[in-house]
This record gives sequence, structure tokens and C-alpha cells, in this order.
Amino acid sequence: MKTRDDIRNIAIIAHVDHGKTTLVNEMLKQSDTLDQHTQIGDRAMDTNPIEKERGITILSKNTAVKYKDTTINILDTPGHADFGGEVERIMKMVDGVLLVVDAFEGTMPQTRFVLKKALEQHLTPIVVINKIDRPGARPEEVVDEVLELFIELGADDDQLEFPIVYASAINGTTSLDEDLSTQKHTMDPLFDTIVKTIPAPIDNSDEPLQFQVSMLDYNDYLGRIGIGRVFRGKIKIGDSVTVMKLDGSTKNFRVTKLFGFFGLHRVEINEAKAGDLIAVSGMDDIFVGETVAATDHEEALPILRIDEPTLQMLFLANDSPFAGREGKNVTARKLEDRLRQQLQTDVSLRVENTDTAGMWEVSGRGELHLSILVEELRREGFELQLGRPQVIYREVDGVMCEPYEMVQIDTPEQYTGTVIDAMSQRKGEMQNMENEGNGQTRLSFLVPSRGLIGYSTEFLSATGGYGIMNHTFEKYAPVIKNWEPGRSNGALVSINAGTATTYSLQSVEDRGVLFIDAGTEVYEGMIVGQNSRESDIAVNVTKGKNLTNTRASGKDHAAAIKTPKQMTLESSIEFLNDDEYCEVTPQSIRLRKKILNTGERTKSDKRRKMNAAKA
Repeated sequence: MKTRDDIRNIAIIAHVDHGKTTLVNEMLKQSDTLDQHTQIGDRAMDTNPIEKERGITILSKNTAVKYKDTTINILDTPGHADFGGEVERIMKMVDGVLLVVDAFEGTMPQTRFVLKKALEQHLTPIVVINKIDRPGARPEEVVDEVLELFIELGADDDQLEFPIVYASAINGTTSLDEDLSTQKHTMDPLFDTIVKTIPAPIDNSDEPLQFQVSMLDYNDYLGRIGIGRVFRGKIKIGDSVTVMKLDGSTKNFRVTKLFGFFGLHRVEINEAKAGDLIAVSGMDDIFVGETVAATDHEEALPILRIDEPTLQMLFLANDSPFAGREGKNVTARKLEDRLRQQLQTDVSLRVENTDTAGMWEVSGRGELHLSILVEELRREGFELQLGRPQVIYREVDGVMCEPYEMVQIDTPEQYTGTVIDAMSQRKGEMQNMENEGNGQTRLSFLVPSRGLIGYSTEFLSATGGYGIMNHTFEKYAPVIKNWEPGRSNGALVSINAGTATTYSLQSVEDRGVLFIDAGTEVYEGMIVGQNSRESDIAVNVTKGKNLTNTRASGKDHAAAIKTPKQMTLESSIEFLNDDEYCEVTPQSIRLRKKILNTGERTKSDKRRKMNAAKA
């Protein structure tokens, strides 16, 4: 069988923060790709501002490096479970994977997830043990962990014979030996292993065209751009081709532009053939999984399966008393248009209308997935409100089921009991407990996803900020009945509008934890803190000190209040109860009650309690 020996197609997969993007950086620097005058920064593949700030990869990225006579197409993938939809799609585009594993942390929940996807596609693996120079590195043990994971996931004999490269991506060094002294400032051992191990694409370019879209991009000038692999035949600018739609219909179009990938750039090309990873424009409504075929040979490739969303939130136009003060995009129409636009490139997202005008049900793969979308919206000048996250139930074989996640927690020993107790309250089942040495314990739990909503902030507090929690979707299982996790503390709710004063906040702070400082503008129904008890309390935070001619005996003391708790977007979303919204604007994040009027809210609460008692 003829192959294209000048090309290798690989994906880099790993748990979050194990060094994928840094490794790609060094591959770019040390290959025959970039001009010697080209300067690239750290993690050059993370181009999104939020990616740079958070140090995570959100979107899969294409690049290609030249090594001797071979072009190596590389796809850098996200490591976080919420962006697993990105990983699943690109597995179809490549012939092998680099599995990057931290030499200290070893295999983690997302390592398992991404490796499982790769093995299901029968891809050829290369294992890169990264951070070999990290204090406490244990490469021999980590290799054993990786081998055990391969066996557990049902790898075949060929996949179990994976080659191993040891690296320190941040230093740009690699070797084929675990001994740190053998590390040299070169990526050649990795490049040579890729060329030797990863299968070259089959060269069937003389057959009719088959190109499948695995990712989408959008450009204001070119419209929607389909990114994928040519599996068969050739494609040229000006060709008339047929799109095999997901619903079984077909649509003809003319190829207006073709792009290849090289280094940090997308390069215009005139022709591509079997084995090439390319981007194609000219198709207004192309979707992930659809096949572009020769017009006289309409044969579709198998549709790509993408895991369904597991979490949903209400998105609605901002109608608070402060609406329109800070944003430039404040109407429901603009918000809906933007959410629909997001569907052009994010195939793991769902946007559905509700019975209420200006409100949509937005579903994604997790809290991080949805909060990243919200963060993008606020940076673009949008104002909106969010409802409490809810898991998505699904009927499986006639039984109503809910999503479960595998949770791995690394924590100092002294917090182990607290974590186990919290997981138990959230219906988590312990799967494993290991003493990692150095006073650290690793715990594994299977937990209903709804039990994890709102736990991240509590977890950090419970472990003094030293705990590390990772979780990834595991399965759907029967719903646990008569259990509804939620916030155990009530809210401190402003009873009026105005500016918060130090005097009034001093009288309120003993009731719980404040979220605002003196000088903050508030409105009636706005949440200004968390009550130390279960019920909500309406409080006056705008009251000023009465001025009289009589001075109290003794010396006046400077008024001071405790530093308020800073509520981030994620912690605000986690805080929400069913009767609350999170108001998001370009400059502010506020929490509020759905019913702002204190009297109406009190009546509504009484009705709800009466109905619950009757039920």
C-alpha cells in the first residue's frame, strides 16, 4: 500500500498542566520551521487572551513543523475535561498521539479520558514523560502507572509496545533514557521517534475526494471555515464539490480558498491531497462531521460522535435596576445573536429557547466550559444574567439517569477526613485512597455531577488552599431520589437602594460574610453577603449614622469593617440558589434575587413553603 512518507499527523494529549503547549513551543523552536529571526513567546499556541491568563488550552490548535524531509502536523488539544469535545473530534484527523505525563504527578483523571479516546480510534501512541527535572520526579513509577492504564483501557499488543521519550519541555531538553544526566538541549529524540513510530498516511490521492470537517473557524471576510483532513483524493481551489450533510441531504459549492498550516501561520495553498490537514472556505453552513466529496462520487465518511452536554444554565438579558450602565451590548436580540454565533464553532454547546422571552437554556460540558463563554461575552461588552447550573438528566433503557464524575483529590493528610466527609454528604463513593508520601494523600471518588456544583470554593477553604481537585465525566447512572444538594447558608439581601456605608455594614457583618465594601452602589433585592444561618435576611446597608450636637463620652474610634469576600465569576455561579441570578457586566459581577421587591419575595417564599408542605 502506497503511503505519504513526507507527512506525519499527530495529536498531543494530556491532563491539564502536564506541559503539552510548552512542548509544542519547543518543537516549533527546534525544528526547521521558523525563520531564525522569528521570536515566539511562552505557550505561543495559546492565542486566546483567556487561555494566556488562566494558563489552560481551551481550543484545539493546528501547527506543522518541518524536520529534515518530513512535515509533522501537530494538533495541540485542551487538557481540561470541560473541553473534551475538542479532543474527541481531532482524534479522527491523526494517525498517532503523544501522551504527555508529568514525571511527578503521574496519570490523572484527564490522562485516562484522553488516552481512552485515542485507544478507541486505534491510534499509535508515544509516551512523553515530561518535567523529568522536577523535584520529586519518579519516572520509573510513572511509566508503570502509564502501562497499567493502557492495560486497564484495553490497549492491544501493538499499543502496549509504546516508545518512551523523557523530556523537560520548559528547558527544551529530551532523551531516551530516564537518567536526568542524559538530557540534552534538543528535540531530535522526539522527532526521530515520531517519524519512526507514527504511521505515514495512506496515499490514495488518485481516488475520488473525501474530506471530513473536524473543527470550525469563523472569519468576517471568509465566513465559516471547515478544518479537517483529506482522507482520499485531491481538492483544489475552484473545484465544485458536494457536502454530505448530517441530515442526509447534499449541497454543492465551489472551493474559494484553501489553507495549510505551517509554524504559527495559516498559509494559502492551491491544492491538497490525501493525508493533508487543511482549512476550506466557501461553505456557508458546513458543520463538524460532514463530508466534502467529489460531485460525481458522493460517499460520506462515518459521522463523528461527540459527547452530549452534561450541564445547563439559563442565560437572560439583564433587567436589573443597573442594566445598561456598563455594557454596550444589552438587548436580548444581541445576546441571542451572539449565542447563535458561538454555535458556529463550539459543537459541544447547545442553545435552546424557553417559554420566557429574552431567556435561553444554554448547555455545555461543565461549569468551566460555560463560565469561559460568559467571560468572553463580558469582555465583548455584553450584559446578561445567569441562573443556577443544573445537570442534564437522560433516559437510559427506560430509567432516568444523571451524570457521574470521577474525582481525584490530592490533599495534605490532615484534611483527608474533612474531604471524605464532604464527598460523603455529596453522595460520593470512595474508589481508592493512597498515601503519596511527603504527607500527601490521593483520594478517588465517583460522585454525581450535581453534588460537585458549588464545591470548588468550599474545597479550597476546607484544605487551606493546598488541595488539588480534578474531575472528568465518567458515566450516566440512575438518579438519586429525594436528594437535592445546595447551599446550606442563606443570603444577606439589601432591603433598599443606595450606597453602602461603613456604619451600616458594621451592624451587618456579624450576621455572616460580606461581599461588598463601603461605597458600593446597591439596589433592593441585591445580595450583599452570605448569612451564617440557613435563612435569607433582608438588611439595610445604606443607613448613615445620625448626626447630633451631643458627643458620646470617650474617644471616637475609626470606623472599620472586615475585608469583604471577593466573588469571582466562578464562585458567584457556584453560590446561586434556584431563586437567584448572577448579573454579569463588563465591569461588575453582582448576585441578586429573582424577585427584587422584599414584600413580594416574602409572599412568594411563604407560598413555596406551603406548597412544599402539602406535597
